Amino acid sequence: MTLVQLKYVIAVAGEHSLNEAAKNLYISQPSLSSAIKSLENEVGFEIFIRSKNGITLSPKGREFLGYAKSVVEQYDILDAKYISQINQKKRFSVSMQHYTFAVNAFVELVKQYGMDEYEFEVHETKTHEVIDNVKNHTSEIGILYLNEYNKAVLTKIFADSGLKFEPLLECGIYVYLRKGHPLANQEEITMDELQDYPCLGFAQGDHNSFYFAEEVLSTYQYKRFIRANDRATLLNLMIGLDGFTLCSGIICEDLNGRDYCAVKLKSDEKMTIGYICRKDAIMSEIGKKYLEEISKYKQYTLD
Repeated sequence: MTLVQLKYVIAVAGEHSLNEAAKNLYISQPSLSSAIKSLENEVGFEIFIRSKNGITLSPKGREFLGYAKSVVEQYDILDAKYISQINQKKRFSVSMQHYTFAVNAFVELVKQYGMDEYEFEVHETKTHEVIDNVKNHTSEIGILYLNEYNKAVLTKIFADSGLKFEPLLECGIYVYLRKGHPLANQEEITMDELQDYPCLGFAQGDHNSFYFAEEVLSTYQYKRFIRANDRATLLNLMIGLDGFTLCSGIICEDLNGRDYCAVKLKSDEKMTIGYICRKDAIMSEIGKKYLEEISKYKQYTLD
């Protein structure tokens, strides 16, 4: 296995075409095809699935691509620093479920480090994509939660994916709603009181299992339920339909505005918000700093 072969895999995956990748690499298509085939023989599986409709990554190929990108990126950093001696930006990426405080921590991180030396990426996305992004080296860190219901299933998925979970925040369950909601001024809200209002949740696409839900009490039989793809739409539904969602109770008015509040749900349920990372990876200094920023929100938990 050579660095050149890894670069070939990255190029083909990016173009979804041997012909286009060969043009960009300034080599012949037969030479590129031969190099990819030789690598597949060496690793013992097909990296790409070839058909009359084109070329796509196999399931193992997607995982291999993540490692290939990581190796090439690390080589480029070494080359820039010690051989070419050019200033190449370092990269930091984090994926997360829809947590405003996690985005806010990312904002603070960017302010501290600036963008002269770093390229930053933040992916606020579905649960399975958080896991896949960390597994495939797209992100160094993934932020999500565990509770008694999803813990066993997700922990197994983490282990099978070569990931580990570390806790950051322990939270009770809160009802997140607009400040003008009829229940907003109560000290505590019961599930029965919420029955006539639509519960709002984040759609998980093809992975709409209860175990992947971002909201606790995912198996509860809600009288009315609406799924949204993004946080802005969910907030609009809160205002327009007096909807609510269940959350950690951590309020970030700087990003969401001052029109919303969190009221304690009458429940013994708890959620543990934490991070996943690859078991074999050494956490970067900027990654450690990001987790420090997240941990500052312990003081804002309403328990």
